[in-house]
Amino acid sequence: MANNKLIVDERQTDLGKFMVGRLLPFRKKRQVGPFTFIDHMGPATIGNGNYIDVDQHPHTGLSTLTYLFEGEVEHKDSTGTVKIINAGDVGFMTSGSGVTHTERTPALKRNEEEFVLHGYQIWVALPKDKEEIEPRFDFIPSNEVPSWKVGKLNIKLVAGNGFGKSSRLQGYSPLFMVDIFAEEANTLDLKGKLKGEVAFVIVKGSITTQNGKVNAGQMLISKMDDECEICLDKGTQILLFGGEPLPEERFLMWNFVSHDKDRLKKAKEDWQERRFPKVPRDSTYIPFPELKK
Repeated sequence: MANNKLIVDERQTDLGKFMVGRLLPFRKKRQVGPFTFIDHMGPATIGNGNYIDVDQHPHTGLSTLTYLFEGEVEHKDSTGTVKIINAGDVGFMTSGSGVTHTERTPALKRNEEEFVLHGYQIWVALPKDKEEIEPRFDFIPSNEVPSWKVGKLNIKLVAGNGFGKSSRLQGYSPLFMVDIFAEEANTLDLKGKLKGEVAFVIVKGSITTQNGKVNAGQMLISKMDDECEICLDKGTQILLFGGEPLPEERFLMWNFVSHDKDRLKKAKEDWQERRFPKVPRDSTYIPFPELKK
């Protein structure tokens, strides 16, 4: 691979009953545009006692973006939002000064036969002047996500701006997230279509650049916005992430993101002292994780 590009492999992380593949951050690259965290969920079979049950936990300084290809997740948060996110929908929770939420398999799905859950959960760092805004939740149903075809390529603009189009979900700084599926082998020319840093997440199938092949479960990052042309094999699905980098470095501590390390320490203390707002009618609590020795 040329030295202006990186290939990242998913790193398996155990979330109790559920394994995820973590793509970002990693040692050589902490962010792509404002995107600071990318987890690949599944595909996993849900049912027969194996459900998603992520108890009440906090966030500050970021927005979480949930995007599913298959299955459903019920989102509840301390703003009072209760929403079931289905395949193709976009859930976007902005934590700002502080929010708590839960993610669970919906009650109705627990009475059905097994089903597949597959998607991505993503963190988008907020600009410095937006890190302490009021929490909110935005929801874009699948039928309102801009979608179109270019030849045998099916394209969806999940968030931001790209390919001369705009999504309802703009976020708080210049960014893009695009879902592309190739019905047949195809060449995708990105010249002039996207602005900023670009990451290619291979959901299934494989792509080929002038430097080699990148397969499912890997992410290709162009450290310069000069990756203009890729070839997608038949049946390949990719997600494109990226945008303009934030001017200040971002730091992470557990579920908190900030340009200021002292703010992270305060968020930790607030969670430990139970000062965060709570999800209505939910008494669960995930403790701040102990450091491994």
